[in-house]
Amino acid sequence: MRKDDLYITIPSFFRCPISLDVMKSPVSLCTGVTYDRASIQRWLDSGNNTCPATMQVLQSKEIVPNRNLQRLIQIWSDSVARRQVDAESAAPSSVVVPSQDQVKLLVKQLDKNCSSSLAKIVCFAGESEENREFLARMDGLLTAVFDFMRNAESDINLMEQVVSILDLIQSKIQDKKPLLESNCLSTILLVLQRGTSDSQIQSLRLLESIAIDGESKLKIAEKEGLLLELVNSLSKEKDERLIEASLSCLSAITKPKRVKTKLIQYRTIPELKNLLSEPNMSISIIEKSLKLLETLSFCKEGRAEIRHDSNLLQAIVQKVLKASSKATEHAVTVLWSVCCLFREEKAQEAVVGCSNGLTKFLLLMQSDCSSATRQMSADLLKLFRVNSNSCLSSYDTKTTHIMPC
Repeated sequence: MRKDDLYITIPSFFRCPISLDVMKSPVSLCTGVTYDRASIQRWLDSGNNTCPATMQVLQSKEIVPNRNLQRLIQIWSDSVARRQVDAESAAPSSVVVPSQDQVKLLVKQLDKNCSSSLAKIVCFAGESEENREFLARMDGLLTAVFDFMRNAESDINLMEQVVSILDLIQSKIQDKKPLLESNCLSTILLVLQRGTSDSQIQSLRLLESIAIDGESKLKIAEKEGLLLELVNSLSKEKDERLIEASLSCLSAITKPKRVKTKLIQYRTIPELKNLLSEPNMSISIIEKSLKLLETLSFCKEGRAEIRHDSNLLQAIVQKVLKASSKATEHAVTVLWSVCCLFREEKAQEAVVGCSNGLTKFLLLMQSDCSSATRQMSADLLKLFRVNSNSCLSSYDTKTTHIMPC
């Protein structure tokens, strides 16, 4: 593989035997052969019951994450990324970064020649941590930016540059309350609705950074159209990076009960079910989806929606011991919340009805997961025991009824 003048050798066992690409999510079949999750899932979903590499008939279609290989691929990918960054930084740059004095002048003249000024400020902020510190401490920067927002709020290209500046310096800003002003939230909403994927992700990071307490979270949620736009960003047809950023942002603002209630009204749980049911979703998206679902499960309206959806409950059970330890802990907490803590009968029936649920919880009891997860798994196992005793009791009653006196 060649990246400009950078040559990269890919180890053969990092490639999927089906797609021949580097595996993003390596999983192994019962034959011991490892494939990329997306490729082998398509093979199995097409009705095939053999291992593509060996053509052996599969005794089980269960796929198991190959975490050791995934770690090796990640280490290799990080190494390649560092080499590319080093190569790019060594190349001569045609962009002239303005000086601090020039940036001060650019901020003062934001209302004139605004597009050029904004581009130069973005370039300055992107150059170094020191530059970002300088901008965040600059007197009058936020006032100038907010005044500019009011005058140019219909120009999406300019608003994207404003969001880019604020995103670059957000970690350096000490007082973030000004970022909760209505025109700033309106700019973020505009970029979420009409901006590029990269700008939308920057907007979401900025929102997440200002959701620092209950008051700020409520203010974000009460901005008309903003919460609904965040939920719309969860559509599985969207860019995976955007979905991941949306999930992170939603998790950050969903602590207040009023926000949870609104999210449930905006049909967030069905969107999460779609993400969990999609076979090709990344582990990070699965983890974040289950984390948000866990938060919603502690709300009465959220539990009501979860317990009535047997397909969602089965999807949650399927993620136990399948994606990652984080995903497993979130999944177990959701199931424990609706089945054990609040004793929702319909949810209990759906979980007990899952074909491999009993095996998964038994394996969890013997794993090195947290003590809290083991305890919740023990509570969930009792559901299967109670169901088993109930079946035996029912059988005994029927037997007694047909026996002659």
